[in-house]
Amino acid sequence: MNQDIIKDFPRVSPELVKQAAGFQAAILADVAGRRGAMHGRIQALRPRMQVAGPAFTVEVRPGDNLMIHAAISLAKPGDVLVIDGKGDQTAALMGTIMMTACKQLGIAGVIIDGAARDSLEIDEMDYPVFSVGTNPNGPTKNVGGRIGHPISCGGVTVNPGDFVLADADGVVVVEREKLAGLIPVAHKKVEDEAKRIAQIKEGNTAASWLQASLVAAGVLKQGETL
Repeated sequence: MNQDIIKDFPRVSPELVKQAAGFQAAILADVAGRRGAMHGRIQALRPRMQVAGPAFTVEVRPGDNLMIHAAISLAKPGDVLVIDGKGDQTAALMGTIMMTACKQLGIAGVIIDGAARDSLEIDEMDYPVFSVGTNPNGPTKNVGGRIGHPISCGGVTVNPGDFVLADADGVVVVEREKLAGLIPVAHKKVEDEAKRIAQIKEGNTAASWLQASLVAAGVLKQGETL
């Protein structure tokens, strides 16, 4: 087999996927050092859509989906197709037929740095798709690409098997080796935020760090207050 296609690779474990899937993308992005979030151009077709799982990476030429068809036949149940479509919006890379095949095969969802189509039908399927909008033009199927290699998607490096989590806010990628260590930190982040929200609702709306930060930024002089 051509080395452009890597059929298998280590994946983040199903156990870790299950543990991490319950967090918001924003929580994981914060505890990962405020990095790993794809560019906001990649958004859910519908805000309710969510997906989590190991990345099955695909690189294609703009407007050509040949390698996506190959990837669908190679991906494992639970995988998330993560496709570097070069941000192209002139033609859709996937639509109802391919999404139906993905759903039937147990592929958890699709993330495309490119366009999709048949959005109303995908909405009715309730299948999670994240893309750079939509376009009714169909793709070509003529050009080779790569499967199972590191890609750039939404400005973020995605290695095959990395953890991908996407919700209404966008898409976050966490390196496979780092995910386990972030889960307890994410739990603490959720608890801390819940406590702070409770304090705000009780009337304690002032941010404790604000004064010092304004002084450090030179907005206020030492000893001055808002």
